[in-house]
Order: sequence, then structure tokens, then C-alpha cells
Amino acid sequence: MNLMRKNWKWLIVLVVVAAVLIRFKLASTTVAAHVVQKTNVVAEVMGTGTLEARVTTTLSPRIQERVVEVLVDQGDYVTAGQLLARLDDGELKRQVEVSEAALASAKATANRVRVDEVRAQAVEQQAQQDHKRVSDLVSTKVSSQSEMDKAIERLHVAESDLLRARAATVEAQQQVNLAEKNLGYQQERLTFTRILSPYDGLVTRRDRDPGGVVVPGSSIMQLISTNELWVSAWVDETAATGLAIGQKAQVVFRSGQARSYPGEVARLGRETDRETREFLVDVRVKQLPPNWTIGQRAEVFVETGRKADALVVPQRFIQWREGKPGVFVDDSGNAAWRDVTLGLRGREMVEVTQGLSAGEKVVAPTDSKPSSLKPGQRVTVK
Repeated sequence: MNLMRKNWKWLIVLVVVAAVLIRFKLASTTVAAHVVQKTNVVAEVMGTGTLEARVTTTLSPRIQERVVEVLVDQGDYVTAGQLLARLDDGELKRQVEVSEAALASAKATANRVRVDEVRAQAVEQQAQQDHKRVSDLVSTKVSSQSEMDKAIERLHVAESDLLRARAATVEAQQQVNLAEKNLGYQQERLTFTRILSPYDGLVTRRDRDPGGVVVPGSSIMQLISTNELWVSAWVDETAATGLAIGQKAQVVFRSGQARSYPGEVARLGRETDRETREFLVDVRVKQLPPNWTIGQRAEVFVETGRKADALVVPQRFIQWREGKPGVFVDDSGNAAWRDVTLGLRGREMVEVTQGLSAGEKVVAPTDSKPSSLKPGQRVTVK
């Protein structure tokens, strides 16, 4: 009794510890359970991204001019060559008319100098004939040397006039060519006032209205080709080895998560973000929801493998301790820790290659806090 009086504080501590241990052993934690079964498992790689068009075009003018008319609005489907907008063409039409008049004048000048060339050629031929005739008469002593000198002089003058006429003809033709090129340039500038669709597509954004002045490079509207739309998803670099072009995929849009849409891998990025350690995977969407928008968020699930008759458990029952996976199993009403080896990973299920047998019951806390469950703790299946 004296010993108990001296150590009563320690006795109280021992009683409390014993009570806690008994409470821990006897207290029951409510858990969710899943019976391990064999079934088909599909390995998937998940990524998050946005819906994008493979071909996107910003339509902008090539000249500075006032917008006269915009014929389409965002959400309109257009065809290749369709007139989308029109700029003021009054000044450019006047420039085309001036160029046409300059071309006509150049052609008239060219015709005139050709006539002068023909006349100079006829004079040169006559001078050659006179020179030959006087030369023959001089040899027979009928004509004098002075007449011969005059014939030579006339021949030289005629030849010079012919050369000058031919040069004038070449120059006139160059002026015609220059006028033709200038007319073609002005006509091409006139076409710049008509904004045409480069392909069949959809107008996703309209940036200008009639009356405003646009400059080269400024956006009038944005157009996309609807022939190929894909989700550009960011995927962790650790999944790179299992991905390949052409793999099947499922796309889940955040605007309608109750349904997935079929797709396939169209392109793999070749650069990893140095901060997030993720790279881009473009998944072509084969079917779209009724109301889709460029830039909307979506999750893609790329199928990288498939296995039949595999032992699987839901992802949420897998827990990690010191970097190793494991599960809690129901051992006669107590939670027992079991190390496992994982195989293929699906969207919701994961294959267990070692550590479990078919028919065993794995458990997990219902409060979504895996750490709240301890080995040996009593459990009650909800």
C-alpha cells in the first residue's frame, strides 16, 4: 500500500495508456470495401488540355484602308473563295484607270516609233542603192569623186537614223512593258480590298466593323478549318515511352463530363516543359459535342495497353508508404496492410500483379483520409 501511494501518478498514466490501447483495438472505423476480382483492364495515360484547330488563320488586310462592309459574323461557316469583307476601293480604282491610260499612251508611242523605224529603214536602203550606183559610175569615169563622197555621207546618215529609230523602238517597248507591269500592280492592289476565305472553315471571332480603318497585320476576323480539330493535352513526361501516333483515346469535355468522345493520337510533342515536366500530345477528336468552343478544357485518356483476366482494384484503394504501393485488406474485421506490385493502370482501375488474390476484400476509409486507417485497427464495412 505504501508503494502504491508513492507511485499513484504512474499508475494513472498506465491506466490511461491501457484505456487508449483498448479503445484503439476495440474501436471500429467505418470503411468502404471492394472484393478483388479478375476482369479486363485497359491501361490509359491521362492528360489535360484544350480543344484547338490544326489550321487557324487570322485574316488581316495587306493595305491600309477603311472597312466598307463585313459580310460574315462569328459562328458562320464559310467556303473557300467566299467574300468575307470589303475595303474602300475608290482611290485604287482611280489608280488603275491612270495606269490603263498610261499603258495606252505607251502603246501609241511604240506604234509611232515603229513607223519611224520603217521609214528610216527605207531611207537607208535607198542610200545603199545610190551609193552602189554612184560607185559603179565612178569606176567608169562617168561620176566624179565629189558625188561619190556625197553618196557615202548620205549612206552614213541613213544608217545612223536607222540605228536611232531601232533604239527608239526598243525604248518604246520597254515603256509599254513598264506600263503593263504598273497596271498589273495596281490591279493586284485593287484585289486587296476584297478579303476572301482561303479555305472552307468557321469564323470564330470578328474583330472589325464597317467604318474603321485597318492597317496591315491588324485582325479583321479569325478563321479555323473544321477538317481537323484536336485536344492539345499536357501529359507527364513519365508516360512518353508508352505513347504512339494512332493510339485510341477517349476525350471528356468539362462541359459534359457524363459522356466521352472517341479520338486518336495525331501528334506527339518533342519538347518537355522544363518547369512542369510535361509535354504536348495532340489527340484528334472524331466526334464533338453539340456545343463546342475552341479553347474549352478537356481530359484525354489514351489507351496504351489492354489485358484480359487481370486482377484489379479501384485506384482509390491503393495507398503509398515510403514510395511503395499497398492496400488494406479486411482480416476478420481488422485492417491488415498488404504490400502489392502494380501493373497496368486504367482510368479507375489498376492491375495488381502480386500481393492479392481473387476474392479478398480491400478496404479504405470513407472519410477520404487514407492515413486515418492503421494496421490492426477494427473496421466496419459500410
